Amino acid sequence: RFGPQRVVDTPLAEQLIIGMAIGMAVEGLRPVAEIQFAGFAYVTIDQILNHAGRMRHRTRGRLSCPLVMRTPCGPGIHAPEHHSENPEAMFAHVPGIRVVYPSSPRRAYGLLLAAIRDPDPVVFLEPTRLYRLFKEEVADNGEASALDQCFTLREGSDVTLVTWGGSVRECVDAAVALDQEGISAEVIDVATLKPLDMGTILASVGKTGRCVIVHEAPRTAGFGAEIAANLAEHGLLSLFAPVQRVTGYDIVVPLARMEDQYLPSTARILDAVRKTLQF
Repeated sequence: RFGPQRVVDTPLAEQLIIGMAIGMAVEGLRPVAEIQFAGFAYVTIDQILNHAGRMRHRTRGRLSCPLVMRTPCGPGIHAPEHHSENPEAMFAHVPGIRVVYPSSPRRAYGLLLAAIRDPDPVVFLEPTRLYRLFKEEVADNGEASALDQCFTLREGSDVTLVTWGGSVRECVDAAVALDQEGISAEVIDVATLKPLDMGTILASVGKTGRCVIVHEAPRTAGFGAEIAANLAEHGLLSLFAPVQRVTGYDIVVPLARMEDQYLPSTARILDAVRKTLQF
């Protein structure tokens, strides 16, 4: 439809794809590079860390690198291990890189437009299991969503559920189930992991006094630990109980038969909420 000047079918070589996209971005284009699964994005780290993220700093602001790297991310489709990786915390650790993680088709539309219009590099992680999990009407109106901003999906007064990506679905389900127990849960979709809108999270926890953080990636050094550390540093006096984390495990994502036990389930989230309320 758009021709070879707009759409390039590259070799299946991830370093080449991102290296070429960096060159295009520096020359004034706005490339959107796709890595077919996040498990194949590890080889792009050299280009992302050493070049894309440092271009503005390295050139004292003379050059920017407005590229977007899209990649399906996370488990939930019964695929082999490299198709189920979630390197969100690794990319968030790279200076100069924005990390965006939508939770629905509508959110993906607005955030992807904003990422393309951003003057600096964006890693855009798309929850693989949401591609076919549900459908949503999306108006093709060209309106971008705000980057660097959390979205409050549900107001609550007893506990704050902080999550992003695919786990938003389970957190909303947990909040609905908690209503039946007389527990009011606020649900926050982080959406942009870096830069992190900690203000929205702190305001919510200041109201509820309790927090459960949910993400699919492994627990140790996961991005949820960064949020928990910020709560300890800036919101300690608001907390009535220790922050709870419901995460993936510190293992390679298992194959299909065990995958559902790896993912943070609604039941695990409910257990964490009850634990923090009983403290």
